[in-house]
Amino acid sequence: MTDKKRVIALGFFDGVHIGHSALLRRTFAAGAENALIPSVITFDAHPRSLVTGRRVKLINSAEDRAGLIHRIFGIDDVIFLHFDLEMSRMPWDEYIERLASEFGARRLVAGHNFRFGHLGTGDAEKLRGKCAELGIGCDIIPPVEHLGVVSSSTVIRRLLTEGDIRTANEYLGHPHVLTDYVRYGYRLGRELGTPTINMAFGDGVLTPAHGVYATRVFLEDGSVNIGVTNIGTRPTVSNGGEAVTAETHILDFRDNLYGRTVRLEFLERIRPELKFDGTDALREQIRLDCVAARRAVTQSRQMT
Repeated sequence: MTDKKRVIALGFFDGVHIGHSALLRRTFAAGAENALIPSVITFDAHPRSLVTGRRVKLINSAEDRAGLIHRIFGIDDVIFLHFDLEMSRMPWDEYIERLASEFGARRLVAGHNFRFGHLGTGDAEKLRGKCAELGIGCDIIPPVEHLGVVSSSTVIRRLLTEGDIRTANEYLGHPHVLTDYVRYGYRLGRELGTPTINMAFGDGVLTPAHGVYATRVFLEDGSVNIGVTNIGTRPTVSNGGEAVTAETHILDFRDNLYGRTVRLEFLERIRPELKFDGTDALREQIRLDCVAARRAVTQSRQMT
């Protein structure tokens, strides 16, 4: 039980894309209109992974989902429920009753295709009817299209794996994000005169197509920098069998960031990951990549 009174957005919110945006904006507005706490209830793991036994690669980590919801929509109250076998077997109507009794739901907001409860038997119409029965409000958000296609996490995952970061960002409504702490690497970038920070994708998080990307780099002190981020296994200086990492050279920056948390925003894919004939050729290509990244970040600022 809780004494908090909430308007709760329901969904998994993978990527927090433009379809989710309409839902989250409505949640925030309904909170202000009805003196309710705007909130999100989601899950720590994708339900389909447990139900089908096949892991769904996610666009973002749980932490990045919560961060995007807070930064873009001003919603601080993001609650992650653990999705396990017991949760998967919960009847759809019991789930709604628990939201009302345990989480103080006074209004629920969901997308047109929202499915919930055991075997996904709950849908938007059942949600609307149950809310009426419980005397709580309900908003069902219609589909949101871009380029004639309904925005979905599935579409965005495909675009990211193809390296089409620009179109993926259009469906997201914001740059694709990776947040991680800076890890120790091999310091080869320092030897090339372009020191890098090394980050990793979380377990179960989708890795975009290998290649070099123009990125914005957000540091803990609030500063924003231009980055050149290589996603891949560094074939020029390794045997290509290493784990995939995001290795970023931050332009005009030399401080030590080991152990610090950094957020990358991906703006444009500059080129695929390539193997060069020696470090001199790699060094020259990095110089060209820096020019391209600076241009891409400058253009993105002009468009915002």
